[in-house]
Amino acid sequence: MLSSLVKEHQVRQGAKKEVQEARKQEALTAANKLTEALVDHLNVGVAQAYLNQKRLDSEAKLLHQSATNFAKQTQSWLTVVESFNTSLKELGDISGWAGAIHQDLRTVASTLEYSAKVDQEHPE
Repeated sequence: MLSSLVKEHQVRQGAKKEVQEARKQEALTAANKLTEALVDHLNVGVAQAYLNQKRLDSEAKLLHQSATNFAKQTQSWLTVVESFNTSLKELGDISGWAGAIHQDLRTVASTLEYSAKVDQEHPE
């Protein structure tokens, strides 16, 4: 009788161990599936972040190129405006020079007229 009780106990223990082992395997399988799902979900996010970073890098290169082209064009415009300003200054200088010459010629003409008038009034 005692031996039969021990055998029954060992059989029940074996059955419990089998059930426990089956539950352990189910838990491991579920944990693996959960881990795979989480990793897949994270990988999707990482892939999206990578694509976004790649797009940002491309846009940054285009922006840098556009800024460089704009700087070159601006420099070109500044050169043209500076040249125009220099030309205007030269025209102003020529205008002033012409005005001075005109005034000198008026003075000479006035002097000649006065001289002629004096000569007519006082012939020698």
